[in-house]
Amino acid sequence: MDETRRSEKATAVAAWEALFRAQVTVMRALNAEFPGGEISFNEYDVCFNLSTQPGRRCRMRELTGHLLLTQPSVSRLVDRLTARGIVEKQPDPTDARGVIVALTAHGFDVYRSVAVQHAQTIVDQVGAGLSDAELRTLTELCTKLRVGAGSTAPRRGTRASAAPDPAAV
Repeated sequence: MDETRRSEKATAVAAWEALFRAQVTVMRALNAEFPGGEISFNEYDVCFNLSTQPGRRCRMRELTGHLLLTQPSVSRLVDRLTARGIVEKQPDPTDARGVIVALTAHGFDVYRSVAVQHAQTIVDQVGAGLSDAELRTLTELCTKLRVGAGSTAPRRGTRASAAPDPAAV
């Protein structure tokens, strides 16, 4: 392997490590300060994702794709939210096997109430060391990374969540 390629790999690994460590630190703080009286952090994530969808509803399969949880975990979470009237499950009119998950009016009210409180913690954590211009740049870079990473399928047998060993790069 030539020196340029080795340097590019090392730079990518270092960038991933910095991004991963920042994400872990921020997520721990957000989780610790989450106003979880009515809904948990993961339940909030479900409500947030539904709130961004047309009609505040989407197929269970699509919802699972937006979350960092397994399909069985998402199903249990949705069942708990359904029992509390925060979401409702509906049959998918286009696929008898599919399920639509919809945020109820009550669920949207709960989500908005928590979101207002949670937004201040996000501002405090994410904006702590960055200027407005840096926050805009971070948004652009993360969007570009997400789009770029989404366009390349993971290779079989690799784990995207684990940072590779820099010594092996």
